Amino acid sequence: MIVLTGSGLTVEKLVRIARFNEKVKLHPKAAERINTCREMLEKKVRAKEIMYGVNTGIGEFSEVVLNDDQVQDFQKYLIYNHAAGIGDPAPIEYVRGAMAARINVHAHGNSGVRLEVTQTIVDLLNKGVTPYVCQKGSVGACGDLAPMSQIALLMMGEGRAYYKGKLMPAKEAMDKAGIPVPGLKARDGLATINGSNVLTAMSAIFLYDSERWLKQAEIAAAMSLEALKANMKPYTRLLHEVRGFKGAVRSAESINKIVSGGDLKEGRVKCKVQDAYSMRSTPQVIGAAHDALAYARSQVEIELNGVGDNPIFFPDKNLQLSGANFQGSPVAVPMDMAGYCITMVSILSERRMNRLNNPALSVGLPAFLTKGAGMFSGLMLSQYTADMQITEQKLLSTPASIMSIPAAADQEDFVSMGMNTAIKNFQILDNAYGILGIEFMAAAQALDFRKEEYSFGKGTQKAKDIVRKHVEFLDVDRPLYDDHTTMKALVKSGEILEEVEKVVGDLSKY
Repeated sequence: MIVLTGSGLTVEKLVRIARFNEKVKLHPKAAERINTCREMLEKKVRAKEIMYGVNTGIGEFSEVVLNDDQVQDFQKYLIYNHAAGIGDPAPIEYVRGAMAARINVHAHGNSGVRLEVTQTIVDLLNKGVTPYVCQKGSVGACGDLAPMSQIALLMMGEGRAYYKGKLMPAKEAMDKAGIPVPGLKARDGLATINGSNVLTAMSAIFLYDSERWLKQAEIAAAMSLEALKANMKPYTRLLHEVRGFKGAVRSAESINKIVSGGDLKEGRVKCKVQDAYSMRSTPQVIGAAHDALAYARSQVEIELNGVGDNPIFFPDKNLQLSGANFQGSPVAVPMDMAGYCITMVSILSERRMNRLNNPALSVGLPAFLTKGAGMFSGLMLSQYTADMQITEQKLLSTPASIMSIPAAADQEDFVSMGMNTAIKNFQILDNAYGILGIEFMAAAQALDFRKEEYSFGKGTQKAKDIVRKHVEFLDVDRPLYDDHTTMKALVKSGEILEEVEKVVGDLSKY
């Protein structure tokens, strides 16, 4: 069980909640903070102090003051109005991640929400009731209002939800799970929706998956390097330490671990004095991606543990401040970078695959990795498939964080478009699985041609063995779409990574 305190929520913990259904608990001190803040808010409401989104409208209507009879109904209509998404539902893990992130915001005791509302979100997570949320609709400020409002509908027993694999009316799901409907009172609705929790949860999940993908990119690179008889001196740790980039040191060391024990690493295979960039600059390129993802992780984890809300209440100072802590830009900017770094490494993968295929560049491998060139075309068309996916990645790699469109009669005249970043990042990664799968397949094919010449590193050999469990050597041409799709699924599963790390150790440690 993961205890949510307002701090200490990491990418890994969020994935355990979102994907692996680990239960959560609100820390007792967090519950105390929530109650203390609520008491302050209710005193201010009784004193008729003007507070944004509590007894005023929102956005362009923030100057409209509500009377006592309107304050409670306003929260209901606020959620109705903002539940304005469109299209296909977000995956359940995205929604669960957003719910966990929102609980962690409330745990600070700065949101003015009733404890019953926060506890209901805890119960929804623990009992497997997941709101139906349209993925599209958020502009990433004021937070992810549209998708978060579909979560907030359940606080009124409305909307739809998944329960035990079925989609049903939310009230029915909550009744079956034994979860009472808390209702919405003053402030409760806005306190449930006013943060960039969906795009941040999606970003955390993306980073978790991308970090595993990058380690597999190093394994595929090692396989290709051994097949191409690469000069391994550019992977010497000292070379990268003198420049100083941690990611490059890490990447070089990972590849050295994978090829360790093989004839190439031990200097028993003749190689060129200097190889092409796609072979000798892999640590610098994958290393840059490691460094970018590390920065993105730091920003995402700040957001997961910060108070992303508006207004924000400070009970110890008897103060409420309205600002823009819902703004998604602090997450969207580094996540745009994280996405295009995956594209960058995918391009590097395809360039190595090209060298494996091209007899002018492959140091003696048969053209297109087939024994029957002319009659057979081997992996010629596999490169086409990789290239198509890379072109799509490039189209998706334009930063969304520069795409603001003003809204709400120009009251909200700059927005982060961070949800676009989060959505397209997963599309980039989906293509990356396929591209890397094709390099793995080509490298395994090439290594089979080399296996009588020299022995491979222990990590390389294990990776090739795993590929061969799923895809056979291409002896004569066959339709390759099943092989491509199988390899994509294999990379996504992480099986190659897990098995290689059993042999060479954790590729994160250097």
